[in-house]
Amino acid sequence: MITKEMIEFVARFEHDPVGFVKAMYPWGEGELEGQYPQTWQLELLSSVAEKMQYDPMKVQRYATGSGHGIGKSAVNAWLIEWALYTKVDAKAVITANTDTQLRTKTWVELSKWHRLNIASEMFVYTATSLYSADPAHEKTWRADAIPWSKSNPAAFAGLHNKGSRILLVFDEASEIDDVIWDVAEGAMTDDDTEILWFAFGNRTRNTGKFNDCFGKDKSRWDTRKIDSRTVEVTNKRLLQEWVDYYGIDSDFVKVRILGEPPSSGEYQFIGRDIVEAARARTLDYHSYQFAPAVIGVDPAWLGKDEASIYVRKGNWSKLLYTEAKSDDHKAFAHRIALYEDEYRAAAVCIDMGYGTGVYSEGKALGRRWHLIPFASTKCDMGYFNKRAEMWGSIKQWLIEGGALDPLDKDIADELMLPELVASNNGTIKLQRKEDMAYSPNRADALALTFAVRLKASSYGLPAQKAKAGKQALRYDPLKAMY
Repeated sequence: MITKEMIEFVARFEHDPVGFVKAMYPWGEGELEGQYPQTWQLELLSSVAEKMQYDPMKVQRYATGSGHGIGKSAVNAWLIEWALYTKVDAKAVITANTDTQLRTKTWVELSKWHRLNIASEMFVYTATSLYSADPAHEKTWRADAIPWSKSNPAAFAGLHNKGSRILLVFDEASEIDDVIWDVAEGAMTDDDTEILWFAFGNRTRNTGKFNDCFGKDKSRWDTRKIDSRTVEVTNKRLLQEWVDYYGIDSDFVKVRILGEPPSSGEYQFIGRDIVEAARARTLDYHSYQFAPAVIGVDPAWLGKDEASIYVRKGNWSKLLYTEAKSDDHKAFAHRIALYEDEYRAAAVCIDMGYGTGVYSEGKALGRRWHLIPFASTKCDMGYFNKRAEMWGSIKQWLIEGGALDPLDKDIADELMLPELVASNNGTIKLQRKEDMAYSPNRADALALTFAVRLKASSYGLPAQKAKAGKQALRYDPLKAMY
């Protein structure tokens, strides 16, 4: 029977998940004989407690990448129970990489800890939910296990709970599609609400939103990497056997023991190891004056895509320009022409997708630019289309000494984004842009610098073309340019 004293006791832990976990379960007794929370678990809960007590209304984000067997499911269960028990009308949504994982592991673990909770009568556990035993609150005070669906992410758009608390848990987060992350992020906008988001899992991919938590989005996430060998309850003998057999630098050990991402995903075309090596190189532009400059242009028109311009001279490369949309063809063409003259480019290659208007403006300027159809099958043997061939050239260039622009913080992630897909003729084929989390416009611009083969006699052409054609001018929309 739930008493007033028990309710008041639980309420003491509103912003103290550490105290809640220690107080609400019979540690060292019965089923938990010889068992206590592990060090990393208490450190995570302590971090939550510290931030909640300092500023409970600030959105809290926690990402934990780990090896196997460290007790992630137990922490999930504790967080769900703490979030509900200590805040009236709190809401929680829990999802996992697959429906099977969610039902047979994540939610089953919650069943165990709810059964052990000394105040278990306060909530009703079912196969898909945990809700208040008070009939007046059973619809508003609850946690639900919800499988995610890329084609129907609406369940993660209804996380609003103004004035109370929202808990969102992603288990095995690497395999949860980026669209679910985006929808969840956009839904958690309520003011005057405690919002907590936890992502757990093995880092099975080196791209995607979970990976970004430890990389470009690290400033927004409280992150931790848990090596399975440092956790009290893991089988150290088996873990060492894996290390000895596969090697400490193997992807198997990185993902399943160290809590690190693999160097290369199972279907990833350009692996992290290749990209990181290229990022570490520092090349002097002046050392490549002998090499012809090639400019790649990937215009953009829709959605979140950005128009990008890249230049490459030998193993040196640089991002020249980006903008949200290249919808002013005349202005964009003049900008390209300015870069062409500045770098005395031997070739300018433009993606045909949204580039025909820009190409036409360049033609009016007397520029001999190249319009490149990514889907063209006029490519080297072994590649499915022109796009795959250009990306194959990037990969080889990176392996053989190509260096990435150190000021471009996004190019590395974009280069690792495309995955291989099956082709009907056994050639190398990359997944469609429509199937990616976002369009790798910068990487496509860099790829376009490999679109044409140059003849030695063409290296001096840019200066001649500039004299023969119209000079590039800074575009002024109030003046007629020609």
